Amino acid sequence: MYASVIVDIAHSSVDKIFEYSCTDEVKVGCRVKVPFGGRIIDGFVIGTGEECSVPPQKVKPVYSVYAEPPALVGECFSLMELISLRYRVPKAAALRLFVPSEMRLGKVHEAYYNVAALINGDIALPASAKKQAQVLQYLKERGECELSVLAEKFGRNAVNSLRDKGAVAIEKRQKKRNPLSGAESDVPKTLTPAQSAAIENIENSNKQIHLIHGVTGSGKTEIYLNIIARAIACGKTAIFLVPEISLTPQMLAQLRARFKGEAAILHSGLSAGERFDEWWRLRSGEAKIAVGARSAIFAPLENLGAIIIDEEHDSSYVSESAPRYSTVDIAAWRAKYNDCKLILGSATPSVESYLKATEGEYNLITLPERINKRPLPEIIIADMRKEVRRGNNSAFSAALREQLSLTLESGNQAIIFLNRRGYSQTVICRDCGYVAKCRNCDVTLTYHSDENALKCHYCGARYRMLEACPECGGRHIIYSGTGTQRVVAGLKELFPAARILRMDNDTVSGKDGHYKILSEFASHKADILVGTQMIAKGHDFPAVTLVGILDADMSLHFADYRSGERTFQLITQVSGRSGRAGAPGKVVLQTYSPENYILRYATAYNYTGFFENEKEIRKATNFPPYAIICRVMVTSEDEQGALAALKEVYFACEELKATYPAEFIFLNRMHSPIKRIQGKHRFQVLMRLKTGRLLPRIYDIAVNNTSANVLCYVEENPGNLS
Repeated sequence: MYASVIVDIAHSSVDKIFEYSCTDEVKVGCRVKVPFGGRIIDGFVIGTGEECSVPPQKVKPVYSVYAEPPALVGECFSLMELISLRYRVPKAAALRLFVPSEMRLGKVHEAYYNVAALINGDIALPASAKKQAQVLQYLKERGECELSVLAEKFGRNAVNSLRDKGAVAIEKRQKKRNPLSGAESDVPKTLTPAQSAAIENIENSNKQIHLIHGVTGSGKTEIYLNIIARAIACGKTAIFLVPEISLTPQMLAQLRARFKGEAAILHSGLSAGERFDEWWRLRSGEAKIAVGARSAIFAPLENLGAIIIDEEHDSSYVSESAPRYSTVDIAAWRAKYNDCKLILGSATPSVESYLKATEGEYNLITLPERINKRPLPEIIIADMRKEVRRGNNSAFSAALREQLSLTLESGNQAIIFLNRRGYSQTVICRDCGYVAKCRNCDVTLTYHSDENALKCHYCGARYRMLEACPECGGRHIIYSGTGTQRVVAGLKELFPAARILRMDNDTVSGKDGHYKILSEFASHKADILVGTQMIAKGHDFPAVTLVGILDADMSLHFADYRSGERTFQLITQVSGRSGRAGAPGKVVLQTYSPENYILRYATAYNYTGFFENEKEIRKATNFPPYAIICRVMVTSEDEQGALAALKEVYFACEELKATYPAEFIFLNRMHSPIKRIQGKHRFQVLMRLKTGRLLPRIYDIAVNNTSANVLCYVEENPGNLS
């Protein structure tokens, strides 16, 4: 018998199927070790058969087979072909998406522990064997106990002696590493008429993709849980995606409470062992619901009955490393393959998704009211220009200070949102104007007060804080801009008695970092939570009655066609954390542009008005969804090599434009806005296309100009144009 194998080398030069002779133990989907180029490497078996396309004497045998059930299913191979062709990546790179990297590299395996069980408690022991007698009594009360616990309590010699006498048996058992245990039981909530209607709409619609546009607090989660319950009742499985790792523990807790051990979690924040065990629980069928961030769309589930993508508008659903896939596109493919429902949900859908819904491509379901008709929080605009004129140069307006005082006095909680971590955005020499920048990246360094260090938020490099300017030697070093650390320091000065937590990338280290902070805040061990966008969406804290949005203009003035959309989404999402229970909520929105039309729509919670306005602007200016922005990035440590590749890419695109002039709206080459990241020079060929017809040709151009020293890759409608 012969096996068709894709070797686990993600390089175009070996991007083909190799054949090996094998025994019957080799099954489709197995991982194997095979001889390749004088060494033994891993591979994926994508097919078996009795015939071979090369002379049998030239075929080498499979070296060994992993002692595990087949890791991949037929759907994986179909999706592998799609991803490889669509994004021009080697098949091995596509298959890697389906298997945890630690497992693929052999760095993690099953965990085991030993259990001591009582099999004969009536043996006679000499009076001197007191420890053995204590072990016997302990096991008589419990029946069995983990060996390490017994050894710690009574000594290993006592346990071993009882084993030798036939009183105790020691058994090896597999240990399940559980990322979240102890979830309370839950019963389905009584659905509102609007929720019931939404579920029936989804079930009875002949469309495959459904968009739930529901205001924050409208009960979308309970709809999701009911859709999943129906799929499980039919013997099917489900995938539930959330945009932030910080949301996965909360959602897993709800799913575990409702569905017990049938829910498993997959995301990069787990330990290697936990991810390994959760992955195999899904692959074996022990767990039937996968919950996680973007990568969970590749969960090893068969017979899918529902795929849910919450906060579908979030940019984190687009991969920024190869393969640069869109999660919604992959989900749509899996939904079609399994003939199941794909449900997208958001209070602020992306313009692209909402347009498809209004034009009938998606089934649109609208939930315009909160549960029990609770009002959306009142948004108070604080004009920071007036605050400066009054002499207030702090991060907090008078309105926010007043509302914070009232909130703390009433025993409620507040959330302060600022999408910038660290203490200050830049460190400047007042004498000569020098700005501290990273040596590896073309970006300014951020000061972090708790470490008294400067950090680059692009490559992670750390530098000692300046004592004097390296340019002029001056010692008048000042901080410009405000980050979350500085906000916390300011709040402690204003409200010394307040208990304050901070949540950003600097405080959530470790796999339980998000969970610990959110649990503390949920249990009211803190009065104020200060954080970045990871606190802006999805969280439900009943005691939060105030949200403060600092520097609401931050995303408004980016040189990006999505800046208005992102500002609207961020304001609406973070405002929705307030007033979700009994007490009405308030939001203080601080801005230097109170008259901006985006803020007017946001403060009125007028999504449809925003959408209609934004749609017309994009249509008139030929921006997505009425065109496709395509960027070919060229990066290299060698600037001249990158420039040479840039020219080749640009000239090839120019030839394409000359052949298909009607397809191009814009074409140019330039430095990337951030000219260097992690020591690599960055250039780009930027174009706007009327359709996606030429995208395969552009991917080919990028692949053909990639070399050992220069990387060229394509981004479609990139979420970040910097």
